[in-house]
Amino acid sequence: MSAELVPGTVALTLRRGPLVFDALATGPETGPLVLFLHGFPEFATCWREQIAAVARAGYRAVAVNQRGYSPEARPEDPADYAGPKLADDALGFADALGAERFHLVGHDWGGAIGWSVAATAPDRIITLTALATPHPGALSAVLAESAEQREHLAYVQLLRAESKAEQVLLDDDAAALRAIYQDRVPADLVEDNIRRLREPGALTAALNWYRAMDDRDFDVPPVTVPTLYLWGEYDLAFTAAAAERTASWAAGPYDFIALDNATHWLPEEDPERIIPPILTHLKTYG
Repeated sequence: MSAELVPGTVALTLRRGPLVFDALATGPETGPLVLFLHGFPEFATCWREQIAAVARAGYRAVAVNQRGYSPEARPEDPADYAGPKLADDALGFADALGAERFHLVGHDWGGAIGWSVAATAPDRIITLTALATPHPGALSAVLAESAEQREHLAYVQLLRAESKAEQVLLDDDAAALRAIYQDRVPADLVEDNIRRLREPGALTAALNWYRAMDDRDFDVPPVTVPTLYLWGEYDLAFTAAAAERTASWAAGPYDFIALDNATHWLPEEDPERIIPPILTHLKTYG
């Protein structure tokens, strides 16, 4: 089963040296670029509703299957999934699309990359929108003091375990992988994600994001660009303390929206609530 896309969405490819990335695009090619970065275990299709809405507002919306998720951008060495390389990818996508400056929207790992790019290359970023993921500095501080936050992220140790994680996630018709989505992601997206992650090397490549993690991923300066941060009260990974602490790492215009009865899977489960503030954010600071 393939995920159903909103009419007007087209496939394109972006090249970064020897790597070829698959992407979804819609909206006028001359419009300001809004680049969308997904998380784990998602693909560019998680943004299907958002890119359609942004395109209708006159922007060029592009969602990329990131490193490891695109079949032709799947290096074998876990070191090739280190944070700086992932951040460089985001800037390289914009370069390939001819955008000197652009809006950046990220969820989960895509949000982590978004905070890093916005903090270290503010001259390239018009606005940042982060979904679910707090600023890495805020998360680091809360992890040091909060047993609740450490418990929320205990699953990361399994995902970092070589080979074991793949087996655990895919056994019993991928029951553990399916459970991650908390019954909040549309069935067609879940089935399409699992189909792709069953391809040879795909799940290992996605898990390499976790296996390449180190202290540098948390050493991110405050962000000065206009930032919107959206977080769900039932987020499986990030606590309210980390979400609220993020304000202290936003040195520019900043809006925080806590969504009641929402989980980690904001792009897929709650497009009707997250699209309006994203559009307002783009318009206000664009």
